[in-house]
Amino acid sequence: MKKTLLTAAFAVLCCISSTAQDFSQYFQDKTLRIDYIFSGTHNTQHIALDQLCVEPRWYGKRKRLAEVPVEGNGQITVRDHKTQRIIYRNSFSTLFQEWQEEPEALTTERSFENVFLVPMPKDTVDITLDLRNNRREITSKLTHQVVPTDILIRQIGYRDVTPFETIQQAKDTNNCIHLAYLAEGYRPEEMGTFIQDVKMAMEALFAHEPFKGMRDRFNIVAVKSPSKDSGASEPGKGIWKNTALHSHWDTNYSERYLTTSNLKDMHDLLAGTPYEHILVLVNSERYGGGGILNSYLLSTIHNKWSKPVVVHEFGHSFAGLADEYAYENEEVNMYPLDVEPWEKNITTKVNFKGNWEEMIGKKPGVGLVEGGGYKMKGVYRACNDCRMRTNEIPEFCPACQKALRDLINFYTE
Repeated sequence: MKKTLLTAAFAVLCCISSTAQDFSQYFQDKTLRIDYIFSGTHNTQHIALDQLCVEPRWYGKRKRLAEVPVEGNGQITVRDHKTQRIIYRNSFSTLFQEWQEEPEALTTERSFENVFLVPMPKDTVDITLDLRNNRREITSKLTHQVVPTDILIRQIGYRDVTPFETIQQAKDTNNCIHLAYLAEGYRPEEMGTFIQDVKMAMEALFAHEPFKGMRDRFNIVAVKSPSKDSGASEPGKGIWKNTALHSHWDTNYSERYLTTSNLKDMHDLLAGTPYEHILVLVNSERYGGGGILNSYLLSTIHNKWSKPVVVHEFGHSFAGLADEYAYENEEVNMYPLDVEPWEKNITTKVNFKGNWEEMIGKKPGVGLVEGGGYKMKGVYRACNDCRMRTNEIPEFCPACQKALRDLINFYTE
């Protein structure tokens, strides 16, 4: 028995050592930031490389480098140039793909900034970026080469770093999830308010399971990016503000949709700080927000629904959870009923495996409830209510908790 336990322990140690060796074999402890321009119309997509930057440290995953925990609406894949071995992957969603489904995209071509972070390679790599539609099909792809000794890779974050405060230190800062709260619409004299707002938003998140029970796996900083004006722009009211990220309501002509398109500015402000997942707090009392998988969340913080909204939007940006609500007069055909969604908290029952089927009949209230993903019929959620459905309920449903717990374990175990 002892021999078996020792053998098993040795195998685990070898696995850990091998995983750690994989990172150090291919990567430096630095971040390669890759800026792209996505452009197109409803029916066309173009991907262009914009610029490359290097930052002093890498704060993303160091294990399971070639795996993605959720599929996303796009993926970035890094291959060793010599062997073509996949050495890093990550998934994402974009505002560009959302916009492509809007009426404006039928008649107008637009461009969007997008920024992705990968560990800095030691040797030449081939990087492939692909975009996927709601049928989970690849619709466009770009492959380009990166040579780490390229003299035109811009160095950022080595000086003039935006001031930041550590709000919570993880139990193991070398094996944790790094969250950065970024100030938007706070003047320099309002940074004291920003720090208090960060603490309020942080405690709102950690009031929810599974974050509450896994709190020590998160490292959290508050990045004090100053704005000249307070608040955010309100195009519907003719109000335009001069803020750090130039965020605004009325995104895609949706009154409550609050976003920013200035992702290069966002990452410039974060350069040199310990960050991976970005939470932008907007100094406003107006209701609104948005969250985009592995890009950012943006939410106001001074109204009665701010706490549930910022947690809801983190469900989108951190885990790619789908909205579980639907309105009869505002249905959106985002999810084809003959395709299983990649999001872990909704299903069309086309391939209902690996989500919450094992909970049915075992956890009270868990089943297949019709209505979700903006459709009244054909899309199902796990429970009557959830943080991803309404602001009133104080918790994530068991299906969302499972998805979130699995993701936290993916990054930290």
